[in-house]
Amino acid sequence: MPANTTDLEKRLWEAVDELRANSKLKSSEYSIPVLGLIFLRYADWKFTHAEEELKNAGSRRRGITKADYQAKGVMYLPDAACPKKLFVGRVNPSVGEAWVEACL
Repeated sequence: MPANTTDLEKRLWEAVDELRANSKLKSSEYSIPVLGLIFLRYADWKFTHAEEELKNAGSRRRGITKADYQAKGVMYLPDAACPKKLFVGRVNPSVGEAWVEACL
């Protein structure tokens, strides 16, 4: 994720311009999936930071559980929903299928 919010905003506008210019979709047709991807990336960012904090919290006899993340106010993301694992090395049709499976 870019460190600068104006850089992120610029990249998002460029992506929207690409969708608008190179597809026959209306903005209402691609806004929901795009917003879903932005939310998934944000949730992954929060999850990663919470995971680092939990791992550095000290030694535990039990492993880190979903409840530990929820106690920190973070949505638990299973491995299947991790954007790094979800989108790497996939072609377009399987990305959509994998994303739907991860979100269920």
